[in-house]
Amino acid sequence: MNTEKTFEQKQEELEAVVQKLEAGNVPLEEMVRLYETGAALYRDCVETLDQYEKRVAAASKENA
Repeated sequence: MNTEKTFEQKQEELEAVVQKLEAGNVPLEEMVRLYETGAALYRDCVETLDQYEKRVAAASKENA
């Protein structure tokens, strides 16, 4: 069974992390953990978008 999160799931999780951080009512240790989690999710999302952008560019070249 594939348990890899989709882009959309990662994006939603990142948004939840940002909301918690913006609320500012979490202890410092949790804030650091949330920041680390958010940074990793952000990198994953950017990487996924880059891969799809390359696929679209390659498909566009094939159809040109």
